[in-house]
Amino acid sequence: MHSGNFVLVLHTHLPWVLNHGRWPHGVDWLCEAVAECYIPLLNVFNDLKNEGILPRVSLDISPVLCEQLEHPEFKKVFINYCKEKVKSARVDEIAFNKWGYDAHHIYLTKYWQEWYEGRMSDFLVRYNSSIIGSMRTLQDSGAIEILTCGASHGYLPLLGYDKSINLQIRAAVENYKKHFGRQPRGIWLPECAYRGSYDWKSLIPVNPFHQTRLRPGIEQFLAKNGIEFFFTDQPLTERSSPLGAFLDENKEKFVGLGEVSHKHKYDFSISPLKLFNVSSSDKIEYGTATAFTRHRDLAMLVWSGETGYPGEPDYLDFHKKNLGSMLRYWRVTDNKADMMYKMLYHPDWTSKKIDLQSNHFVHHIENTLNYYKNTTGREGNLCTPFDTELFGHWWFEGPEFIRAVIKGLSNSPYVNTTTASEELYRHKPLEIYHLPEGSWGENNNHDVWSNPDNVWTWEAIYNDELRLNNLFEQFHPGSLTQLQRRVFTQALRELMLLHSSDWQFLIFTQSAKDYAEQRFSYHHSDFNLLCDFGEKACRTGELSSGEINQLSEIEKRNSLFAELKLEWWE
Repeated sequence: MHSGNFVLVLHTHLPWVLNHGRWPHGVDWLCEAVAECYIPLLNVFNDLKNEGILPRVSLDISPVLCEQLEHPEFKKVFINYCKEKVKSARVDEIAFNKWGYDAHHIYLTKYWQEWYEGRMSDFLVRYNSSIIGSMRTLQDSGAIEILTCGASHGYLPLLGYDKSINLQIRAAVENYKKHFGRQPRGIWLPECAYRGSYDWKSLIPVNPFHQTRLRPGIEQFLAKNGIEFFFTDQPLTERSSPLGAFLDENKEKFVGLGEVSHKHKYDFSISPLKLFNVSSSDKIEYGTATAFTRHRDLAMLVWSGETGYPGEPDYLDFHKKNLGSMLRYWRVTDNKADMMYKMLYHPDWTSKKIDLQSNHFVHHIENTLNYYKNTTGREGNLCTPFDTELFGHWWFEGPEFIRAVIKGLSNSPYVNTTTASEELYRHKPLEIYHLPEGSWGENNNHDVWSNPDNVWTWEAIYNDELRLNNLFEQFHPGSLTQLQRRVFTQALRELMLLHSSDWQFLIFTQSAKDYAEQRFSYHHSDFNLLCDFGEKACRTGELSSGEINQLSEIEKRNSLFAELKLEWWE
């Protein structure tokens, strides 16, 4: 009766915000995600495991987020955040009593006090102040799978140098080994952005990147760094084209599409419900990687705030907050209604709705895979990737929805939950396809991250990449002194933070435009200042005490990737 497997993937990422502001933009983003998403999901995963149900969810955690969650300063920051939220709820309780508010409104102030005290206790006691350590424990027990991501979430297809792409992936692999003690098997390409190998030139006329040159495909960088699989969006899969196939599971012999023998049972159909290998051409010796495809229709049942599950009238409204405490006391009511018409939230009204929606989702998964099995004779793979912050932050009830879905599928005769690595091991696809360039963003291209509002960031990135490359050609890393290496290593960190696709995204969406532009400009300025210091140190062998102090301040402000080596720029 088994028809296939369900792969739930959670993309877990935030840009570097430690030491860069608090509210409304800054470290509060990180604290919100931990309190509302990461801890509730850890609770769900551990509860299920204790009940004898392995969640088998695949999460990628970006290296830049791992570094923040394990940073010595984060524990203090998060505890203070929770205490402030509890204090704000108490202030609201006193005020609401004084002003004669509805009894349920006052009850909600106590609800939030208990809720934040509970998350603080989870963090300190249940998870020993380590989100990453707790995730690692779950992975080591076989309950979940942890994947990696671009080190600082750089938008890989548009980076100027191949060295930049390799740096993002190499640093991600090394950081993963540091935090999780093993080699990662899969990666979330930032923004699901992929580019094959072709004669490429930059979208803007910046020398030398606007000169056409042959560049490797993203899958070749993955193969070079031991990464086996990634994720793509359904419209890109639908525009893919078969190239040929491997003759065996060791992937040592390849035959082109015109040479495929009828003796081999290959499946060259196009479907989001199957795995396939990706190569830029029939030159498969340069490296391939397997692609999982996001199933668009089922993902939208969960993703859409207007037509999907999060728009349920009884769920907590994300947008309306109490002025001062910034706590949320209202339910969705009507997702098209003005804020003044929102009604009070009733936490006890949500469990039945979660039960109904999770059953609906499970049945859709079963029906989709059953239909595929009945029409093709093959078991399918249904993959739904989401931003982790959907579950708990944007959709407060989201973690409980995940709990209910996993429980429901644990009783299904047709579908099992499975991690991406388990699914790849089970299917071992032999077919090879050419995947078109694109992303999971608007229009499935690069428009979100390169458009008239943010194109100026790429001019700065390209100029900075060129400057660093020229410096390393002039002053080879192998010949540098300890001080010179220290300066250039921090410059490399600043370049990686400059690469973060978050800045272009926030500028495009206008959600935190000023903050993103400011952060980008700071990293650009610090990078060039450090390059100036590096040139001086290479010429004179020293820096002034004032310059050393500036270097120390920048290192303290952006203290991530302690394992970073200049030799990774290659």
